[in-house]
Amino acid sequence: MGAHNMENALAAIAAAHHAGVPVATAIEALRSFQGIARRMQLRGEVHGIRVYDDFAHHPTAIATTVDGLRRRVGRNRILAVLELRSNTMRMGVHNDLIAPSLAAADEVFIFAPSDLGWDTAPLIRQLGARGHAVATVDAMAAKVSAASAAGDSVLVMSNGGFGGLHEKLLTALRQRFANDPARNAT
Repeated sequence: MGAHNMENALAAIAAAHHAGVPVATAIEALRSFQGIARRMQLRGEVHGIRVYDDFAHHPTAIATTVDGLRRRVGRNRILAVLELRSNTMRMGVHNDLIAPSLAAADEVFIFAPSDLGWDTAPLIRQLGARGHAVATVDAMAAKVSAASAAGDSVLVMSNGGFGGLHEKLLTALRQRFANDPARNAT
């Protein structure tokens, strides 16, 4: 969404032009482009809580994605959920850049399984009260569901399947509100 999509569209037009495609033809082709999966893909909405999936997997992509969502939702809360799955993230290459890349999120949930390979405690300290380390996918679904309220956007970022977190979270939200539909209704 926003600037990131514009940059990608301009790059596609330039690449097509370089390959001999007239600019007008490239623009016409972009008009019918509907996007790709896992780029701010809405996976579901429960009780006014929207759950998005995004492939963001390094600090630059994370910052761009969170900032784009912030522009869309305004002052509504963003709960960012990050799986440190790529090789560079698992090795801790980007440790100092992760917290700043999540600056526009209101709450941040970092998936920190026991086999991650580095201690997420310094990252969580950088995030302050809005940072949370969670060790299992099931616990992540439960914690994010409990922290969510109507009007929130939950942004799940990973370059993998994240252990089925999207569906587990949507199921947890459905169960939560089926048991007490008035809870967090505002």
